Amino acid sequence: MAAERGGCSLEAVPLPPEVRESLAELELELSEGDITQKGYEKKRAKLLARYIPLIQGVDPSLQAENRVPGSSQATAALSKQQKSRSTNSRDERFRSDVHTEAVQAALAKYKERKMPMPSKRRSVLVHSSVETYTPPDNHSAPPDVTTGLVEHLHHERPQVASVRGVPRGYHSSILETADGVPVNSRVSSKIQQLLNTLKRPKRPPLKEFFVDDFEELLEVQQPDPNQPKPEGNQMNVLKGEPLGVVTNWPPSLLAALQRWGTTQPKTPCLTALDTTGKAIYTLTYGKLWSRSLKLAYTLLNKLTTKSEPLLKPGDRVALVFPNSDPVMFMVAFYGCLLAELIPVPIEVPLTRKDAGSQQIGFLLGSCGVTLALTTDACQKGLPKAQTGEVVTFKGWPRLIWFVIDGKHLAKPTKDWHPQVRDASAEIAYIEYKTSKEGSTVGITISHASMLAHCHALTQACGYSEAETLTNVLDFKRDAGLWHGVLTSVMNRMHVISIPYALMKVNPLSWIQKVCSYKARVAVVKSRDMHWSLLAQRDQRDVSLSSLRMLIVADGANPWSISSCDAFLNVFQSRGLRPEVICPCASSSEALTVAIRRPPELGGPPPGKAVLSMNCLSFGVIRVDTEEKLSVLTVQDVGQIMPGANVCVVKVDGTPYLCKADEVGEICVNSGATGMAYFGLLGITKNVFEAIPVTAAGVPVSDQPFTRTGLLGFVGPDYLVFVVGKLDGLMTVSGRRHNADDVVATALAVEPMKFVYRGRIAVFSVTVLHDDRIVLVAEQRPDASEEDSFQWMSRVLQVVSLSFLSFQAIDSIHQVGVYCLALVPANTLPKAPLGGIHISETKQRFLEGALHPCNVLMCPHTCVTNLPKPRQKQPDVGPASMIVGNLVAGKRIAQASGRDVTQLEDNDQARKFLYLADVLQWRAQTTPDHPLFLLLNSKGTVASTASCIQLHKRAERVAVALIEKGRLNVGDHVALVYPPGVDLIATFYGCLYAGCIPITVRPPHPQNLATTLPTVKMIVEVSKSACILTTQAIMKLLKSKEAATAVDIKTWPTILDTDDMPKKKLASIFRPTSPDMLAYLDFSVSTTGILAGVKMSHAATSALCRSIKLQCELYPSRQIAICLDPYCGLGFALWCLCSVYSGHQSILVPPLELESNVSLWLSAVSQYKVRVTFCSYSVMEMCTKGLGTQTDNLRMKGVNLSCVRTCMVVAEERPRITLTQSFSKLFKDLGLSARAVSTTFGCRVNVAICLQCLFVCIFFFPLSLCFTHFDGLCYFCLWSCCQPNRLGKLAEQGTAGPDPTTVYVDMRALRHDRVRLVERGSPHSLPLMESGKILPGVKVIIAHTETKGPLGDSHLGEIWVSSPHNATGYYTVYGEEALHADHFTARLSFGDTQTVWARTGYLGFLRRTELTDASGERHDALYVVGSLDETLELRGMRYHPIDIETSVIRAHKSIAECAVFTWTNLLVVVVELEGSEQEALDLVALVTNVVLEEHYLIVGVVVIVDPGVIPINSRGEKQRMHLRDGFLADQLDPIYVAYNM
Repeated sequence: MAAERGGCSLEAVPLPPEVRESLAELELELSEGDITQKGYEKKRAKLLARYIPLIQGVDPSLQAENRVPGSSQATAALSKQQKSRSTNSRDERFRSDVHTEAVQAALAKYKERKMPMPSKRRSVLVHSSVETYTPPDNHSAPPDVTTGLVEHLHHERPQVASVRGVPRGYHSSILETADGVPVNSRVSSKIQQLLNTLKRPKRPPLKEFFVDDFEELLEVQQPDPNQPKPEGNQMNVLKGEPLGVVTNWPPSLLAALQRWGTTQPKTPCLTALDTTGKAIYTLTYGKLWSRSLKLAYTLLNKLTTKSEPLLKPGDRVALVFPNSDPVMFMVAFYGCLLAELIPVPIEVPLTRKDAGSQQIGFLLGSCGVTLALTTDACQKGLPKAQTGEVVTFKGWPRLIWFVIDGKHLAKPTKDWHPQVRDASAEIAYIEYKTSKEGSTVGITISHASMLAHCHALTQACGYSEAETLTNVLDFKRDAGLWHGVLTSVMNRMHVISIPYALMKVNPLSWIQKVCSYKARVAVVKSRDMHWSLLAQRDQRDVSLSSLRMLIVADGANPWSISSCDAFLNVFQSRGLRPEVICPCASSSEALTVAIRRPPELGGPPPGKAVLSMNCLSFGVIRVDTEEKLSVLTVQDVGQIMPGANVCVVKVDGTPYLCKADEVGEICVNSGATGMAYFGLLGITKNVFEAIPVTAAGVPVSDQPFTRTGLLGFVGPDYLVFVVGKLDGLMTVSGRRHNADDVVATALAVEPMKFVYRGRIAVFSVTVLHDDRIVLVAEQRPDASEEDSFQWMSRVLQVVSLSFLSFQAIDSIHQVGVYCLALVPANTLPKAPLGGIHISETKQRFLEGALHPCNVLMCPHTCVTNLPKPRQKQPDVGPASMIVGNLVAGKRIAQASGRDVTQLEDNDQARKFLYLADVLQWRAQTTPDHPLFLLLNSKGTVASTASCIQLHKRAERVAVALIEKGRLNVGDHVALVYPPGVDLIATFYGCLYAGCIPITVRPPHPQNLATTLPTVKMIVEVSKSACILTTQAIMKLLKSKEAATAVDIKTWPTILDTDDMPKKKLASIFRPTSPDMLAYLDFSVSTTGILAGVKMSHAATSALCRSIKLQCELYPSRQIAICLDPYCGLGFALWCLCSVYSGHQSILVPPLELESNVSLWLSAVSQYKVRVTFCSYSVMEMCTKGLGTQTDNLRMKGVNLSCVRTCMVVAEERPRITLTQSFSKLFKDLGLSARAVSTTFGCRVNVAICLQCLFVCIFFFPLSLCFTHFDGLCYFCLWSCCQPNRLGKLAEQGTAGPDPTTVYVDMRALRHDRVRLVERGSPHSLPLMESGKILPGVKVIIAHTETKGPLGDSHLGEIWVSSPHNATGYYTVYGEEALHADHFTARLSFGDTQTVWARTGYLGFLRRTELTDASGERHDALYVVGSLDETLELRGMRYHPIDIETSVIRAHKSIAECAVFTWTNLLVVVVELEGSEQEALDLVALVTNVVLEEHYLIVGVVVIVDPGVIPINSRGEKQRMHLRDGFLADQLDPIYVAYNM
């Protein structure tokens, strides 16, 4: 097998035994699925690498790389390559044939690699027709003439119709086949594809286990021992030629202007062109001088405020001129210099939301700019306020706009003459620069530096007087300003300025002007050369023979060589000489760094270096051959500037000198550099005052150097080579990659059909402590979604092939692309003169405002520094753990409520174990005492029930069951009623008749397809012999609509109780034993399991007794209940407790809040209720619905100061954020901050904790309870007689301990450990106590697997022992065997006699410093989450709510979120509350936040509409229902993204 895969026979090759043994082990791992095919091939190739010469067919990339050890060989190779330029035809920018060949080879190798395509709803970003679509500007997408690109690889997309509204069936078996893969599931088939791409070998076992005081470290990328290292000698400081001494050289730039303006006034200085290419105005030196004088005079003498001059020398002034008006800009610039003002040229703000505009405003504000100069035409085009004035742009200071057209300028008086000073160290002008992060800084240039730079450029370029120069660049900054505005005036040159608008219309215009004006010099960028190539076929009569220098301003871009070579190949036949092309390197800080000189100026022959990309990523220079695919070919940018000293230093840390074969940052020491960042002393020192040192730490000079931000090295003949910029540098896993290189790779993957070539942005974002590469491109409107996705997947494969295979022959960059996004055309933010505003694009990506139409994430490939997965310790038993806790001084985590043993042993207490007996007694002793009061949505009383009324109604129900239903004792009866008194009466009627009641939520009339099957299921599973309901619901159950959802013929007997005969029951049933079944409590858990628990009469009375004692309930008290009455504690409070304790319950059905959200709070205020119960869904409804209505409620008289306790009933972790928001919101209505508390119950015990803050000062001994003849305690009787006095005593009473909040380390929690941390600590998670443990309840924390007791520093399962535990499951639908021991669990060590019930919830106990009313120290129980819902990922336990909380914070449009796993993939479902165009923004944000905060990789992100995530009546998410709907493709998602 191995021999066949390798392509040759190994039998003929003498391999050592250990190698053969390793190969056999690899074969075994592959056959057992422990390693992927790719991993097998990689490991096998490494084993056989040393035997490569003996074996044919082994990948040649594994042969040792022929590195050049010394610099002499590198020099020889470079010299050899300098002789001739490549003659390959390159007609594209950012492209080389070698690079395209590499991409083709990579795509061919990975042609079969398929990825699941994302699912998108058709309504998302539907493109309009191609005919009506506006393409981007021509500058960003000129017509492409590319040929010979790679062939498009077609991948079929499975076409399955999307179904919405299909009912979620309750039979889980119908959704999945035997192997767990859903049938007919589009989603699941894609997930299976994804799983196939993510199969990885098993990780080796870890040596270390979790330590309590651990510091979780991300896995650090270990350096490859075989990575290339620099081997050359340390470089020396390179000294440029000295600045020549020029006779009669002006002492300043203004002096030169004065000279030419007075002695050569008619000499042309600048010619401006219109968008048709016609010369519209020629500015002479005389006009420039006179106009500048007028402007300087006007600025200093005519602009006043409150009789004071507006400006004084040294003030900064903004110059706001469009690219089409160089004449007025030149006048404004020199006018400011003459007035000794400091010009700050900026771009024209077109809208209030221009990309980077706010940062420009910050710069203007920091510079103290108050005046902006502009033209009349420009000022009219600026956005205006209603007053007609120019609006104040976001982040900008308030500016005065001054138009400098001739009519607005005053003629200077005869006695006014400006002072033309010699060049000094004072600031001449400020040039803005936008950093990689998007911040804008101002670089100050002094008069002396400006003059020295002009001198250096004149010498380096050989400028002479009256020469003609064609300038295509932006004249406001960089090379366009230096050559076209400053140096040209110094040398009395004539500049032909080509506006950007003309280049968009006619890319060949600059060549035409060179030809017509016989220009000697042209200043362009490589993009201008590229555009001219695309248009040159239409022009045959142009000639470039007049050019002596074609300065390529962006020669520092490594990919500019493609444009230069292609331009030379085409225009050499039209007079262009090869030596004319002169790339240069520059930076805003150091100005011009290097420029290539023509031979007549003494320049050496041009150089070209073919460098290994792999070595460059390590910062090492290794010359390679063009035959290899992973190479970068760069051209030199000439020699350093005259009068400058240059060195190359290490990028990070102390600026040590680099070795000769090492890439570093180029630093310059010269009189012609910038001075500082205006107002930023800290970074000024780091950049403008760097002191390079040798390896021994010795400074190389006593003069400071300026960091240029250029990455490069010095080659043969002292030529400077630049391989990238710091702003485009992306350091991923310790390796450096250049953004331009990634762009070139993306463009090589057949982009023409799918994206615009000039509209691609590459940047990095920091995720999980490492840079991640993001690629964003504009998609063509006529590109189909399928084709675009396949292009994206191929780009990702090509860029990151080496990361996947580690085989050098397939490597292009050896880095994974984290995210690739396609956005609609014309939506990326544009830079002022074309291209993409990278920092603004990055900012939109991070803020979720990019709005892509296609997105592909690859975190599985890119993120390699995740913490090591946890390996569980195998030999730690329960006894060892408990001994370890004792040794560590940690107590066993157990606690209990008040002791009720005396009460249980009381004879009188045993007499009243049955609620039916209690109701009869109350009907006899206090017949008119009100027990229940039901409110409707209007807040009025819908119905009431006193003791006698309830008793009589229960009797009538019992008669109907016996006579009409013909039921026997022990038969089960389903009660299908809306919340109300009828439900309570029928419950007691069943007890009177000896039947077993089961409360069932009625089906929703508008949603029968979903709700009716649940009713049917409960009726069938509970084996109900009869259904009691109302006439309306009975008709609904038998309707035609119901027949479409369930089989209505199989309903048991249905009785309506609306009109029952008034018959007296002959005898009320009395159970023979308190252990007999009282009722069944059915509920669907959050994990989707339908479970019915059995509650005996003894457990029922014990439950009521515990709640009575905990909450101090008595007949004169009123409580308000806003809960669903169908299961759990909600049912007990609604139906049981009032009858047992005698208090009045004000019933508020939660459904009524949908039409009147203030109903519950208004009722609490109206009846001055002290204790109230609600659910999280009710609390959330009030928080959202009444957030802005508190003032209206106060005006209506709503006052919540009466509330002592507001308890939230739930079976989950307390939602601390929601409870705090609720308390804070209704604080203005008098709600006490400590009133809101939580409860905790579950299936095995519906009430474990209740946090009742109101506790009376008088506590009667429990031995006195139920000792009176009537079965009530003396305290109750006394309270009935003197309720007013009791109220006063209560207000003077002491409260129980407040619910405590602790902060735990979320990382420790994943390892089932509890570590308390301070609030605000990293990874801290706030947890609120779940309430005080009820009387008679004992709680212990047990290990989930060993079932041994745990210490209070451990997270474990909460076990409970209590008289009111349920006696067992009646049925657990589909999970009977799984939960067999839930009610009869015993500890495996310690107290092995006590019988416990397993709650299925994880939590921990903490003994606090607080004391309760009895003086005991308070034990607080903290519930963390459901054990069944925890996610076992990477060997650790995650709780869904923690991940969901992080996701909801990721974007403002995320309304709700739910997570679950499927076959080890983490699936995140997000509800989008906003525009659908924001849907795809969430994919990256969700992936980022889960990685950052939880160290997990999201496998699938599903974007859905609001309300899709199912929530039960308690406000709990039904994640398993959601999972089933996802797998059955029933969610109708807006978008489904599959992360690779």
